[in-house]
Amino acid sequence: QVQLVESGGGWVQPGGSLSLSCTATGVLFSANAMGWYRQAPGKQRELVAVSATTGTTTYPDSVKGRFTISRDNAKTALYLQMNSLKAEDTAVYYCNVFPLFALGDDYDTWGQGTQVTVSS
Repeated sequence: QVQLVESGGGWVQPGGSLSLSCTATGVLFSANAMGWYRQAPGKQRELVAVSATTGTTTYPDSVKGRFTISRDNAKTALYLQMNSLKAEDTAVYYCNVFPLFALGDDYDTWGQGTQVTVSS
């Protein structure tokens, strides 16, 4: 059974930084691309960073140059360094495999997420 535990969120002023962590169990971590997702109030969940098994990382334009994803396969841990945070980055952040259907068409397991609030 997949278990995902996110941590590291909090409140930060615009322009500040936060570092998120995630541990994943029940999944062959090193064999899967992993991603960070976020969901803001009233909005759909969106993908903000991907770490492929090859080490390649990808980001949408909204966070490119500000967010950095990394992984430690030995610890089955995923990280997200967020710099130059903006109010629009406020959301609950989740980690999970990417794409979700890599673990089956019906896969829809999520952790509790970690809240990131950017405001002055």
